[in-house]
Amino acid sequence: MTPDALIHSIDEAYCLDFLARMVQHKSYSATAGERRLAEYMTGQMSELGLHSELMPVPGERLNAIGTLKGQGGGGHSLLFNGHLDTNPVTEGWTVDPWAGKVDDEFIYGIGVSNMKAGDAAYFCALKTLIDAGIKLKGDVILTYVVGELQGGIGTIAAIEQGVKADYFINCEPTDLQAVTLHVGSLMFVIELTGDTRHLSKREEAVDVITAAVQLIPQINGITFSGARTPEHEQVNRGHIGVVHGALGRDLEEWRPPQVADFLRLRGSARYTPGQTVESVLADLQGLLDRLCEQFPGLQAKLINDSDNQPLMPPFEVSLDSPIVKAVNAAYQQVRGEPQPTGIITPPAYFGTDAAHFYQRLGMQGVVCGPGGKFNTMPDERVHKRDYLDMVRVYILAILSICEVAESN
Repeated sequence: MTPDALIHSIDEAYCLDFLARMVQHKSYSATAGERRLAEYMTGQMSELGLHSELMPVPGERLNAIGTLKGQGGGGHSLLFNGHLDTNPVTEGWTVDPWAGKVDDEFIYGIGVSNMKAGDAAYFCALKTLIDAGIKLKGDVILTYVVGELQGGIGTIAAIEQGVKADYFINCEPTDLQAVTLHVGSLMFVIELTGDTRHLSKREEAVDVITAAVQLIPQINGITFSGARTPEHEQVNRGHIGVVHGALGRDLEEWRPPQVADFLRLRGSARYTPGQTVESVLADLQGLLDRLCEQFPGLQAKLINDSDNQPLMPPFEVSLDSPIVKAVNAAYQQVRGEPQPTGIITPPAYFGTDAAHFYQRLGMQGVVCGPGGKFNTMPDERVHKRDYLDMVRVYILAILSICEVAESN
């Protein structure tokens, strides 16, 4: 069967039903439902003829890993990566978040965009090839991990237990765009300590709120040092998301006539390959040093607040990588137009498990999955056409990277 015939032969009803069944599993992070979905995926991969196993993850959690062994004689191995855990349901839903509802345009459900549509797409892509009797030279590895929402602890556990391949596709929602770089992230806390006075003697005080008013726009507009290119620099970003200032470290609020003498900011930074946590923190410290010069008597403390879970580091792959070219060619064949590729925002601001394969194993990969536009919002949904086209793109990428065995 030709590649073109294969992508036109997918069982669309089965693909939609399989995704709906995944949505119907309530797989919140670190719950029994997450574990049941991992067990379900392992069973489904076993029925498909894959060698499948449940791999332990710290916190009594489980990854589901399946491998289709190739026939050898050339070809490369290809790993697909996606997470099973989802965000919680919020207010504002008008459809049942667990039903896996399908209408003329969309499939709905919590986690359908982030990222069960991607998970289901690579399962259905491999199933299509197996059902068609296609034998591959290289291995295909399907990884269904947990803990991506906790810094990627599931993928880290899989890597530490020997899971790897020549190339990978991380299937996070990108609206089918090929993202070749995303930033690393770190969380930080800044504590400003001043000197209080009654408002009648405000001129003698060191007002931490006034200082913070100066500082916050500087952080929100910062460009970190060491960016490799202007394109890298454009996705540097700092952001302050929490501000709390009042009196004393207990932040007493009942005495507003006094000048605030303690303030705590919580923020996040986004940086690119070539920049480091240490260089980002040094740049932030430079802002604080200049602030203290501007406000004599002010004390500023910077705290790296990323110690409670693994950092999500940056990721990058060359546009000339075989995996990028394979996905680009597949998209062109499916959609009849060039695939948007490169440092694409907003996905380039998000962290993914692609970073762990890149940083820990030096693997080349690309981030490309269905969903994104309606991600993490009430009535979360994915266009049916996008999901089904993603199945087709993954089929062609497998054929390109793994190659068809001569016996076919």
